[in-house]
Amino acid sequence: MRALITGITGFAGSFLAEYCLKNGIEVWGIQRWRSKMENVEGIIEDINLIEGDIRDAESVYTALEKSKPDYIFHLAAQSFVPTSWNAPTETLTTNIIGQVNIFETIRRLGLECPIQIACSSEEYGMVYPDEVPIKETNPLRPLSPYAVSKVAQDLMGYQYFQSYGIKAIRTRAFNHTGPRRGHVFVTSNFAKQIAEIEAGINEPIIYVGNLEAKRDFTDVRDTVRGYWLAAEKGEPGEVYNIASNRTITIQELLNSLLALSDKEIEVRQDPDRMRPSDVEILYGDASKLEAATGWKPEIPFDKTLEDTLNWWRERV
Repeated sequence: MRALITGITGFAGSFLAEYCLKNGIEVWGIQRWRSKMENVEGIIEDINLIEGDIRDAESVYTALEKSKPDYIFHLAAQSFVPTSWNAPTETLTTNIIGQVNIFETIRRLGLECPIQIACSSEEYGMVYPDEVPIKETNPLRPLSPYAVSKVAQDLMGYQYFQSYGIKAIRTRAFNHTGPRRGHVFVTSNFAKQIAEIEAGINEPIIYVGNLEAKRDFTDVRDTVRGYWLAAEKGEPGEVYNIASNRTITIQELLNSLLALSDKEIEVRQDPDRMRPSDVEILYGDASKLEAATGWKPEIPFDKTLEDTLNWWRERV
């Protein structure tokens, strides 16, 4: 059995590749020529990489024709919300046109394999207090160009299923984190700053943005297991939340990380880390995915934070 992963060299993609390999799945992936390879160094001999770019229709066609997948996992994206404010055109082009290329290639090749679309809880955007925990039926009120692009991907998955019978399964993952997370994302950024302070690289000050936002965090290793189970057991055309079913503030997250260090660290707000508009709360209900697949998060969040901080300690 073969799985093709777009974004295989990225954060979630590399963990998904490892999960597939452990379960006897042959792994293929699309690799951009400038992709950083650190995340897949340990499995590079075990995976099949095809150079390409999802924004280029011909390279997508080549990758799908060559790999002949039984499952497709579409994770490649411009995935950093703040960047979408500075580069909205790139975000929309990469995320929307890239997916069009994949869907049209599936049509041209007549593939009947399931395709999991990595959508996002950011699609929910403006969530009101009486709407939590958030179910898949909640209105989508996106508050960033990134979120808009993900709504488009999401609805495109529904439309291509209804129009052409493409077996698209949409997953709206809430915040997922862990080792290998890019340093621009909040948990990894805090962990990197703490590791650099411990190593004497920086003064004992950690710079933060909005600490009042509430988020639902899941370990990436649990999230990618959710991706696989959704593709394997989910219903084509349906959408599933992947969430921990609990929420914490960014302040609480920061406090937990600081408690793992023996350094006295000052917390200082950085205006450049504030967004033009921020989602106040993302608190997910994953009962639909659990009912369909049996998925539940298994890794405690304290373990996720400890692993993330130790990963950065090794690198600084």
